[in-house]
Amino acid sequence: MNKLKKIIKENRGFILFLLLMSVFRSAVADYNSVPTGSMLPTIVPGDQITIDKLAYDLKVPFINHSLVRIAEPKRGDIVVFESESAQMRMVKRVIGLPGDRVEMVNNKLRINGKALSYQLTNKQANSINELLPQRPHAIQLEQPEGTVYDSFSEVVVPKDQYLVLGDNRQNSADSRVHGFIPREEIIGRAEKVLLSFDYDANYLPRTERVFQPLI
Repeated sequence: MNKLKKIIKENRGFILFLLLMSVFRSAVADYNSVPTGSMLPTIVPGDQITIDKLAYDLKVPFINHSLVRIAEPKRGDIVVFESESAQMRMVKRVIGLPGDRVEMVNNKLRINGKALSYQLTNKQANSINELLPQRPHAIQLEQPEGTVYDSFSEVVVPKDQYLVLGDNRQNSADSRVHGFIPREEIIGRAEKVLLSFDYDANYLPRTERVFQPLI
């Protein structure tokens, strides 16, 4: 016991630093590794993205419990959440807000009765610009033959829940698979790429993606 006290006393500055860093990462800001391509072309596998945990809530450190709601997720935000349905942390884009009516036909969205506009940006990369109001962004369509998830009938987003989709529309397990996302599952908003490592090139860093904004 005396030996433990001595170790703590001799290293109290370092221990305090670790504690403060843990609180900071738990309640203020953190980073998350993205191993899959479900958010291509916006987020590339190997990206380490920053998370603003104060974007929507002031939370109790170390647990995902909100003390005060600061703001609500906006349409087009990229949110990080702990999905109870999927049993994992996920990163997706907010498409439908509480009360919205959303449907999709052949990968084209209609929100509250208004069809979104789309622009072909890169035919070779199957990249299309989805003109989401206030937050246009690129989506990727990999399978010209289509998938069973390319269309869904109109749904109404319940109170305190959100409809989220991956930007890689035909290769993303999102609200089409796991349903609406409860507000309390949302950890924070993805802001930018901190670092990026190319899995196919011996994890060499992609310097061109460092500090690239996501929204």
